[in-house]
Amino acid sequence: MKTVQISLNSIDKVKSFVNDISKFDFDFDLVSGRYVIDAKSIMGIFSLDLSKPIDLNIHSEGENLETVLSVLNPYLV
Repeated sequence: MKTVQISLNSIDKVKSFVNDISKFDFDFDLVSGRYVIDAKSIMGIFSLDLSKPIDLNIHSEGENLETVLSVLNPYLV
């Protein structure tokens, strides 16, 4: 598992983020304070405070991780 910080400060960013990570078969969790939600859930994301960076837990290892990080580059803080 790897944790990175991302910023989803607009509706368009949230939509494109969910579309991008939904292409992968493994799990992603967003952590904001004491809340942990499925990062592939657009409704879950809108329940979080999007005004500040959010931790993204990526449940993958190895080559997959490098691919995911390249896809996530526009969202990284």
